[in-house]
Amino acid sequence: MNDKIKKKKAIIIGAGPAGLTAAYELLHKTEIKPIVFEMTDDVGGLAKTVNYKGNRIDIGGHRFFSKSDRVMEWWTNILPLQKVPNNEKSDLTISYHNREKKIGLEDEGPDPEKEDKVMLIRHRLSRILFLRKFFKYPISLNFQTVKNLGIIRVFTIGFSYIWASLVPIQKEHSLEDFLINRFGRQLYQTFFKDYTEKVWGMPCNEIPAEWGAQRIKGLSIRKAIVHSIKSFIKKDSSIDQKGTETSLIERFLYPKYGPGQMWQEVSRKVESMGGEIHYGWKVVGLAIKGGKVTKVTVQSVEDAEKIEFSGDYFFSTMPVKDLFRALGSDAPSNVRRVAEGLIYRDFITVGLLLRKLEVRNERVKPLEDGLISDNWIYVQEKDVKVGRIQIFNNWSPYMVKDKNTVWLGLEYFCNEGDELWSMSDDKFMKFAIEELVSINFIKSIDVIDSTIIKMPKTYPAYFGSFNEFKDIQNYTDSIPNLFLIGRNGMHRYNNQDHSMLTAMTAVENIINGVITKENIWAINVEEEYHEEK
Repeated sequence: MNDKIKKKKAIIIGAGPAGLTAAYELLHKTEIKPIVFEMTDDVGGLAKTVNYKGNRIDIGGHRFFSKSDRVMEWWTNILPLQKVPNNEKSDLTISYHNREKKIGLEDEGPDPEKEDKVMLIRHRLSRILFLRKFFKYPISLNFQTVKNLGIIRVFTIGFSYIWASLVPIQKEHSLEDFLINRFGRQLYQTFFKDYTEKVWGMPCNEIPAEWGAQRIKGLSIRKAIVHSIKSFIKKDSSIDQKGTETSLIERFLYPKYGPGQMWQEVSRKVESMGGEIHYGWKVVGLAIKGGKVTKVTVQSVEDAEKIEFSGDYFFSTMPVKDLFRALGSDAPSNVRRVAEGLIYRDFITVGLLLRKLEVRNERVKPLEDGLISDNWIYVQEKDVKVGRIQIFNNWSPYMVKDKNTVWLGLEYFCNEGDELWSMSDDKFMKFAIEELVSINFIKSIDVIDSTIIKMPKTYPAYFGSFNEFKDIQNYTDSIPNLFLIGRNGMHRYNNQDHSMLTAMTAVENIINGVITKENIWAINVEEEYHEEK
């Protein structure tokens, strides 16, 4: 190891997946001591798990699947894979959005009924609720789709797709153009437009096309049709899937007690190896001297006390807007202006405990307790504001205290300070229950309990001043000991695995003396992730 990086300190802002991955990697691969400052009293950030009276809430839904072998191995080193039946194959195929990966299985994994530190192998089902009917997600051409939409609408969608393929919009100025080119105008208007505008709170024709290039990966009409045909004629026998329509099944890994369990375990390992994690401290200042960050000022959330900490390396996962507010006049005014103009979309989850669901579905066989099999459901209905519904029982049965109850997460997209965000908790929970009743999903008489969780700055938006974001990147890249990592740290709509990879790459750059940060920014924008027709 290079003697120059021994006995140094790294200040890490935020104890989410990116921040904790950076801390863990530093401790494993260097002699740099990580000191983590977390504003809240918990770890995991957007991937935390909230425990409400023994019922656990996964904020946003986190399927543990990555195209990166490194990330997959990292996860299973922290939480080993569960024991599988002896008659199963020596390896397991898991998949997500039609991407597959082989996972090697140990002879004897932990039994989740007896041990808590375990990664479950779960079946995945996500569908769209539209016209009070269920559609496969990602949308595909199958009998149920044709039946639900009607032959005339299906014909119109098919013709529209062919036309878009033959006469595409030559220059994609907006997300609307991007989606029309890939799915046709009719399919876009049926399944993409309203939901996307519900998520982002603005018209699709005002959202930049690059949002689609970065986030809508691997989805195409051609792939959906091919996958449906393969699923129909070839049944995957690696894991028994009796009772569930094969074409709707994918598999992913999931911690027994939700994603937060992963990061709670990582935080314990970080502290046991000599790292520090300080809770309830917000970074309010960064000082730059000689072209480098020299120290941070942290403020106690409880009593507003301020303390300064010096360091050699600085990793930021805090929202870029907040980072530049902390930098203050040390950063150029034009770059601060760009940072201040960045836009975020905020998130509200209502946890709803029920005796049972009212909704039923004939195509997918219910579980023994009467639940439909979905992990989550995208709500495309125009007459309600709820965007997605999670059924936590189906993520992990251990997320629910009483397995005879149904534990839902109702997800709402909003802006901090708007009507939804400002609504009182009691009023909001009543509103949410009424919405589910109106779409025949539940009956109000079956509600046992409820809670509400608000998460600011959940989704970095690709509008506002984002078209000038390169100015921010160029400036922060010029500071050799400052590393922007993670979703909010990079103002990029990363998944959990992408955020982890940015942290891993930053640590590797320190070890190898790599000055450029281009390899960090390249994560999640590689050509292999982009849309194909």
